[in-house]
Amino acid sequence: MNRLLWGLLCWLAGLSLSFNCWSSPDQATNRPPKAPAGFQRHPNVIFILADDLGYGDLGCYGQKKIKTPNLDRMAAEGMRFTSFYAGSTVCAPSRCALMTGLHTGHCLIRGNGNVPLRTEDLTVAEILKSAGFYTGLVGKWGLGKENTTGLPQKKGFDQFVGYLDQVHAHDYYTDHLWRHDPVTGFDGQNVIFENQGGKKGLYIHDLFTTGALNFVRIHKPDQFNRYQPLFLYLAYTIPHANNEETKRSGNGMEVPNDSPYTDEPWPQVEKNKAAMISRLDTDVGRLLAQLKKYKMDDDTIVFFSSDNGAHKEGGVDPKFFNSSGPLRGIKRDLYEGGIRVPLVVRWPGKVKAGTVNDIPFAFWDFLPTAADLAGTNAPPNSDGISFVPTLLGQTQTNQHQFLYWEFHERGFQQAARMGEWKAVRAKAGQPIELYNLTTDLGEKKNVAVEQPEIVAKFEDYFKTARTESADWPIKN
Repeated sequence: MNRLLWGLLCWLAGLSLSFNCWSSPDQATNRPPKAPAGFQRHPNVIFILADDLGYGDLGCYGQKKIKTPNLDRMAAEGMRFTSFYAGSTVCAPSRCALMTGLHTGHCLIRGNGNVPLRTEDLTVAEILKSAGFYTGLVGKWGLGKENTTGLPQKKGFDQFVGYLDQVHAHDYYTDHLWRHDPVTGFDGQNVIFENQGGKKGLYIHDLFTTGALNFVRIHKPDQFNRYQPLFLYLAYTIPHANNEETKRSGNGMEVPNDSPYTDEPWPQVEKNKAAMISRLDTDVGRLLAQLKKYKMDDDTIVFFSSDNGAHKEGGVDPKFFNSSGPLRGIKRDLYEGGIRVPLVVRWPGKVKAGTVNDIPFAFWDFLPTAADLAGTNAPPNSDGISFVPTLLGQTQTNQHQFLYWEFHERGFQQAARMGEWKAVRAKAGQPIELYNLTTDLGEKKNVAVEQPEIVAKFEDYFKTARTESADWPIKN
């Protein structure tokens, strides 16, 4: 049996991602030599990203109907952030900000489109790989299709399996994924035999969970792997809707079953959405249990967040579960409900259990934070700051003066936060709306007329917060 066929059999049996069933970790991955005694070991880094999960969709953020016991426990065992922001209010630019440490006034990808990352666009995976981490991506990428410079394996990921394109990622029963595996040399489309011919034999979210568990199992930093730390970016697609299924049936919340909500007197689409979120929660619990099983708990920092606010796609009503919580707006809004998202961070023994933090941070802060954890430096042009001091319970002396977003699907919109103040410009050339988030978290009262000096500061900032983009020009 040749190696490729054996590798494919390993894939179907367990989605191992590394196919170490025929070669040793040293031979397969060219790992660095064992660290000398006294060498400072850096923590494993895992970032779990949900897709379209709202600020109010988890129990630890106020959800009353959807069961999320594992994520609630993760928050109880770690730190829960209440003023954390996505990179954008839609998928691709948000993920670009997460990966590159640049906000949407500076990053290359500022909207959902077919613009791939370039060679010169440095990612967090490239930084961690250069610092000695073994890097893997399981799930949705969205920053470069096939035959482009933006492929995951060209942007720092040693191994990858998932969707390259966000539209393809709508399909929870796709008949193929993309995979890069340097062990077998496999690089391209991987057929999902269970889903051929329109069959629904394998739910892709479940496959991603299997892949993540196997990645951790195989690449855990032990003596066989020379104690090399790992970075796993687990980018789930739940609870994003299958928009194509919405057009066919009216219910795009595609999930194998609606357990444990079958008997609830809810619309079917809402049962499905709740089931998707609880499925996500269960699988996060499985991953955390695996870390404990392999005694990786104390050496692994786990981040959990969402790429933007709650959606109304797939037939759902975001008000049914109060998915935005106390916030105004949903996905595709630059009001808080479109960009403020959950962030839960767990690192036993380092991040104090049960803490809640309200300092404003954003996706572009993850790159310098990860670099800090790895004992290396973020690039000097990063818009982010390391919030490791906050995670470790120390004084966060370096904080943002401003956070910035722009959005291009409905003309040109801008938003920024400065301390307690939030500014929104709904269209190019229109007056700035101003809200005090301390007294008006729901952004109900525009106080721009009463605060002309604050408005002037935002006006000046908006003029300098961005660079021009040929791909995303300003449009009225």
